[in-house]
Order: sequence, then structure tokens, then C-alpha cells
Amino acid sequence: MPPFEDWAHAAGPSLRRVAGLLCDHAADADDLVQETLVKVYLRWSRISRLDNPDAYVRAMLANQHVSMRRSQSRDRRGRRWPGAPAEVSHGEPAVVERSALADALAGLGARQRAVVVLRYYCDLSDEQIADALGCSQRTVRSQASRALARLRTTAAAEELG
Repeated sequence: MPPFEDWAHAAGPSLRRVAGLLCDHAADADDLVQETLVKVYLRWSRISRLDNPDAYVRAMLANQHVSMRRSQSRDRRGRRWPGAPAEVSHGEPAVVERSALADALAGLGARQRAVVVLRYYCDLSDEQIADALGCSQRTVRSQASRALARLRTTAAAEELG
């Protein structure tokens, strides 16, 4: 495994994309990545020996997000992360899709958002997600089910409106 600095430089863009999906705006995503990388650095000798350190760190990132959301005292709604324009009704399909995804994820709670991102973006198993978030696999499945139901309701409402 490469030294931490080399690994962090290579993994940084991927971690930033995951953080962007988890957070409502760029500053929070940057803070999330930075806080997670500090923790990874302190445990790098152990993490670097894992079979899949990237997946482990993405799980750490999601868990850190849930912890940070619990401790935030102010509301940050309305701020957005780069790559998700505030209003997009035309333009490149990929930009419109990213905007719609960001809007949909913003409507989920921290734990539901973490479960959705870890399951569908990071391709982690329920067991891995449960370990990362410190909950049971049953909780992961119920959070995913509730999140998907909410996303479907939001999508249906947008189609009607």
C-alpha cells in the first residue's frame, strides 16, 4: 500500500464526490473530507492493511457525516455543493440529473442519505454499511426502504407539479 500522502492524493477526488452527495453544500463536503482524512491518517498503518481500504474510508466518511449532522446546531438549507446548480430545467442531461439527485438527497435525513450513498454509489453491502454506521443490518434495510419510498414520493410529486 502506498504512503498515506500518495493514497490521499489519489483518493481525494472520489472522497469529494461521495462527500458532495452526502452534504448540502461545498464547505460541508470539504470539512467532511478533511475530518475523515485526519482520522484515516491517525489509523493509516491499520487501514492500509485492509483488503479494501477505499471502501472502508468511504464508510468512515458516511459515518463522520452522520456524526457531524448530529452535532450541527444551525440550519444550512439553501446552500448547495458545486456541480448541482440551484435551478436547472434545461441543458446537459448529466447536469440536470446531478441537480435532481442533489435535490432528492437533500430531502433525506443524514442516516438515510448515508445508507443510500453507501449502498448505491459506493456499492457496499448491508453488513458493511451496518458496521460503518454502528447499527444493525435490519436498520440499514429499513432506512434504505424509507429513503427509497421518500425519493419515489418526491419524484412522483415533481412529475405532477
